[in-house]
Amino acid sequence: MRKHKNLLSFLLIMSLLLTACGGAGSAPAKTDQDAAADAAAGEAGVDTSEEAFKPAIPDEPYEAVEYSLYPSPEGGYVGDVMPYVTDEGELELYYLYDTDINGQGYHPIYKYSTQELVGFKDHGMVLNYGLMSDPDPAIGTGSVMMDESGLYHLFYTGHNDTGNGGKGKECVMHATSTDRENWVKDEKVLFFAPEGYSKDDFRDPEVFWVDKDQCYWLLIAANDNALGGVVLKYTSGDLRNWEFIGPIFAPRKQYMCECPDLFRIGDYWYITYSWDCVTYYAMSDSIDGPFTAPEDNILDGKGMIDGNGFIFYAAKTAEIDGNTYLCGWLGRAGVSSDSGIYQWAGNVMIHQLVQHEDGTLGVRAPEPYENFFTADKPFKAEMTVGEGKISGNSISLTAQKGSYSVADMGTRPASMTLECDVTIDEDGCAGFAFGGSEKDATYTALCLDARQNLLHYEGYEISDLDTMEPQALTKFDFSKGGVHHVKLVCENEIVVLYVDDLKALSSRITHSIDGAHIGVFSNGCGASFENITMKLSE
Repeated sequence: MRKHKNLLSFLLIMSLLLTACGGAGSAPAKTDQDAAADAAAGEAGVDTSEEAFKPAIPDEPYEAVEYSLYPSPEGGYVGDVMPYVTDEGELELYYLYDTDINGQGYHPIYKYSTQELVGFKDHGMVLNYGLMSDPDPAIGTGSVMMDESGLYHLFYTGHNDTGNGGKGKECVMHATSTDRENWVKDEKVLFFAPEGYSKDDFRDPEVFWVDKDQCYWLLIAANDNALGGVVLKYTSGDLRNWEFIGPIFAPRKQYMCECPDLFRIGDYWYITYSWDCVTYYAMSDSIDGPFTAPEDNILDGKGMIDGNGFIFYAAKTAEIDGNTYLCGWLGRAGVSSDSGIYQWAGNVMIHQLVQHEDGTLGVRAPEPYENFFTADKPFKAEMTVGEGKISGNSISLTAQKGSYSVADMGTRPASMTLECDVTIDEDGCAGFAFGGSEKDATYTALCLDARQNLLHYEGYEISDLDTMEPQALTKFDFSKGGVHHVKLVCENEIVVLYVDDLKALSSRITHSIDGAHIGVFSNGCGASFENITMKLSE
């Protein structure tokens, strides 16, 4: 993979990305790959010229929907989330409210609540940031919990760039509430970083009760000069006086382990943590550790442009009815849409965790979505480029090296799921195509890439896949071949790809909305898509 280390290389990749993205109503210059594809299409009896193009399946009306699965506040964005599950099983998501016009004070805490992970109530602001003379003119992530008396506690990060008189920029702060709507701040800081740790990087307290120790634990992200990013542990019997214990986890890879969360599934304990624009995890057979990271400990995507690849970030867990959900956010689009560049903060993003036999984790679409997408969409498809066969609810595609094939399934509804079983030739690349409408005939590619053992989407046209490097991706091992069960969840421009209860790739695909079609493609290989079903929300 190429690296982008300076402005020149950033501008170069932006230029390439903008060229690769088929903008609405635009026709990029033809490449050799395009010519080969057009030749293949010609053999199939399809005229692919912009002037002559007519969709194989006529365009249908398109209407965007209100976000029911992936909310964001009006005029702002969802930053780091702090999940809390009520006794009634309702999920509350406290989050850092971000805007494009943050001032000296920023990131007040707002709240959503939801009964079924579908349809979110916006409670607005529940805790404001302080004055510049306070320790918290900016607020950082924390956690919400209830003590044995029924009082609610919000532990959070206070951040002040003035350094709090030499004590450090960041500290642990505390607020209480009797109703989780009205919070009263403590007047004083609980504590700053201990000796030997960065005074300016000390954040994201996670507090919970531990039965075996009969006390509360507080985990916090810190930086040690020798170890790098660590998760520190404190203990307390009263939630006010805290004893420093030391590091519970030190991966020795990241500068910080932001937003740490500790939870149990079955016989294993897990820590999730975030850095490098990514949410990671590590595992242990004991709450005390040691925690070790699997070889591949990333469950969703990663952007390859340093500092602008926030695909799924700052995730923490919530357990509801025996299922564990990983709650984070999908970053908002960067300088250009469909570029694979995502900035800090965006929309709520929730995955359901799946524990495999060896204890490693995977993700799938949350089960409650099945009660939201209940209306069957009749299947129809037509070949538009290259060679293929459509039989019942299955499509097989063939494309020689240097060419591609596409089967178009018509206008993509704003809210939908698609499931199918996919088989790809060894070292092949296939997946889902978006485009092919009267407004824009070009197709961009959401890839299951067996050539590089990746899932990726960055707005590249199918004809450019052989020459452009993936920029928004996650690893996936196709080397063993076989059939892969795939599910797409789509809501407006957000498209989430789940494969085999192992991995997700969350994307913003603006080339899939405003009347664009959805289809399947193969690039230089054979591929089959069987048992295709599509469902709509009612």
